[in-house]
Amino acid sequence: MTDTPRGELMQIGQVAERTGLSLRTIRFYEENGLVIPTARSEGGFRLYSENDVSRLEVIKRMKPLGFTLEEMQELLTLLADLDSGTGDRKQLVDRLRMFHQAATARVTALREQLAVAEHFADSLTGHLRTQR
Repeated sequence: MTDTPRGELMQIGQVAERTGLSLRTIRFYEENGLVIPTARSEGGFRLYSENDVSRLEVIKRMKPLGFTLEEMQELLTLLADLDSGTGDRKQLVDRLRMFHQAATARVTALREQLAVAEHFADSLTGHLRTQR
């Protein structure tokens, strides 16, 4: 992985390497307004900040839990507002708590699905053993 000093802007390839997201995925999130590059180089290349990378990491963690693009945008805005101290803090924290509850419920559902999948794989192992 390419190390980039804090505060230094990164090109999209460096961001892709750091986040494990494809160039296409990063561009998709840009097209949908979730992450806008902080700047452009003189040659027109996208330049991303650490904050942009952090936003992509949040999106990356939300994706497997089935959050929509709209929900992702809402949470990213909420987190930015909390960080900047803008808005009604109590209302923001209440909304953050709702996201936490939704994420926790989705993790629980994924664990249940995984348990079913593991049980199925184990049953196939049993069938294989009987066929030896």
